[in-house]
Amino acid sequence: MANTLIENKLLEFFIKNPNSAFRLNQIARRISTKEEVDIALLRSTLQGLVKQKKIKQVSRKKYGYATPPKSSRLKGVFTRLKSGAGIVKLLPPNEGTVFIPSMFTNTALDEDLVLVALFPVNKDNDVDVELTGEVTEILKRGKKVYTGIFQKSKNFFFIIPDTLNIGMDIFIPHGKTNGARPDEKVAFVIEEWKNINIHPEGKVINRIGKSGEINSELLSLIYSYGLISEFPRKVMDEANKFSDQIEKSEIENRIDLREIVCFTIDPEDAKDFDDAVSIEQIDGNTYELGIHIADVSHYVKESSELDKEAYKRGTSVYFADSVIPMLPEKLSNNICSLIPNRDRLAYSVIIEITKDAVVKKYRIFKSIIKSKMRFTYEEVQDIIDSKQGPFVEKLLSMHELSKKLYIKRRKMGSIDFETSEIKFKFDKDKKPVEIYKKERKDSNRMIEEFMLLANKVIAEHIAKSKKPFIYRVHDKPEPTKIKEVAEFVSQFGYDLKIDRVINSKSIQKLLDQVKGKEEEAVINDITIRAMAKAIYSNENIGHFGLGFKYYTHFTSPIRRYPDLVVHRLLNEYSQGVSSKRIQQLNDLLPDICEQSTIRERIAMDAERDSVKVLQIEYMKRHIGDVYKAVISGILNFGIFVEIIDLLVEGLVRIRDLKDDYYVYDEKNYCFIGRKTKKRYRLGDRVKVQVVRVDLKDKEIDFKIID
Repeated sequence: MANTLIENKLLEFFIKNPNSAFRLNQIARRISTKEEVDIALLRSTLQGLVKQKKIKQVSRKKYGYATPPKSSRLKGVFTRLKSGAGIVKLLPPNEGTVFIPSMFTNTALDEDLVLVALFPVNKDNDVDVELTGEVTEILKRGKKVYTGIFQKSKNFFFIIPDTLNIGMDIFIPHGKTNGARPDEKVAFVIEEWKNINIHPEGKVINRIGKSGEINSELLSLIYSYGLISEFPRKVMDEANKFSDQIEKSEIENRIDLREIVCFTIDPEDAKDFDDAVSIEQIDGNTYELGIHIADVSHYVKESSELDKEAYKRGTSVYFADSVIPMLPEKLSNNICSLIPNRDRLAYSVIIEITKDAVVKKYRIFKSIIKSKMRFTYEEVQDIIDSKQGPFVEKLLSMHELSKKLYIKRRKMGSIDFETSEIKFKFDKDKKPVEIYKKERKDSNRMIEEFMLLANKVIAEHIAKSKKPFIYRVHDKPEPTKIKEVAEFVSQFGYDLKIDRVINSKSIQKLLDQVKGKEEEAVINDITIRAMAKAIYSNENIGHFGLGFKYYTHFTSPIRRYPDLVVHRLLNEYSQGVSSKRIQQLNDLLPDICEQSTIRERIAMDAERDSVKVLQIEYMKRHIGDVYKAVISGILNFGIFVEIIDLLVEGLVRIRDLKDDYYVYDEKNYCFIGRKTKKRYRLGDRVKVQVVRVDLKDKEIDFKIID
């Protein structure tokens, strides 16, 4: 019979003594196992580890560390998890991910290039990977920047890291503090760490500000995600060479659409305008719908300095009051941006479409356009509602067509999640003074439908040729996860039909049924979590969520790298490509897809965390206030609640429920009072009071008010 605690102690002991062999009584002494019963358990645990080939029996009475052979050591990039364990993504020619238990991570840090030695597959860990192993060597440091709180003891300086997850502080030698003061938030790099039993040595590279203050926490977040606002000099030099004037020869090589009426429709605070739209009525039943996208590929050529930096960033990152762009401002906000009344290079998709949203034919070509107006969503909505304003007839025609596109898409099985977003209003010190929900109106939906249509047309166009391409794909959800959703919603009286094949129409039917109900937000959230995540891929599997067989991203090349590459591919294929180039693209595109997916996830996480920081800062001034909330999560230690109007989430600790002793019912997502039988269930509405707000630890505590 094995014991996990003893297993861990034994493995740790042998790793620290890899070149020695020990008798049973020596091992027992070293790991402080003295009782007779422990010796018996120790013997059986050792035999188990020998069978697993994690240690070896050197002789009849001696045991030693089973160092894996050199041939099993593979190269990969290390990422440390919050638990202290890690994962290593293997590099070609190998594939896959290796899980590294915390005791086997060596001195590896995020983004380090490492060698790993494999163990036999361990299916008991909670990470979905095929392999388990240990880091045996650090080949190259990733040199990632971390953040933490600077401190001083009597004789030395150290940093308490925010997210390093190595279980120890960072020693800062004299002369490497950069003038930092105690309790100050700093950015630092680790310069030396050779032994897991000795604290790493670091260097402060920037003083961020006082810990717990809003600006410090936001800047710290940017550092922690490895986001950089400034562009390298080479990139800026390349961007600055471009002129706002378009050469006559370039205009002559394009279809001139400057006379048609097209305009942009964007959020009020938008700085870069990727897309413009136009509509012309051909006859009583047919429109010519134009979607015109900024031709960034004309300026950002493959393998240029701009391209290398755009690939590295992958996407622009949007915060509540700022943006970290993918491209320098001269391109993103000026030369490429479809600014009104300026000649601009574009990639146009002209679609002949009936009033019932049937696509008859399309054309894709490089163009030159001149936007006639920059609309906000609010302005367009006012025109739709009042039927008055600039270009009213065109906007009303667009609105009617977009509604038909939406209905048609829904019939095809497209899922429409009604997720809420929030916006902030700031005071002069850039502190949030108001939080409000961002309303999704018909004007937003109209542009969404046109962009979806353009992306779909482009994907289908290339798919017919069977040439290498970047698709936006979304896999079907795992049956077990959908089954869990079905079991959960049945508590509310809803029936999610689960056939042999998971059907998006059934999911949409459920979302329609909960619309406007108290439990809508929770069921939407639970269902979204059950979905697979959309990714970029050179292999098309379709888009389950949209119900499209082919889909790509073509419409936002100023802020998304895959869209930029899609533009290049369209142009290349329109001119003809060699078999050698096709092979080159087959080699290049998987890497571009993977990098773009990784950068997108990082951007989403950073944006989400920045919203949380601002929400917590706002709530600091509302301690004691009472709000209406919904129970958004249930765990054994407490109840997560979300304020309905502000989408601010926090915790009600179970120890603070004084009226009864509550039992955790994991299967039914609820707490039940032992005496009163009172239930707190996922999705229930409650009234809560703010009792504690901690920006430094990113925590808000509530208590339930009866």
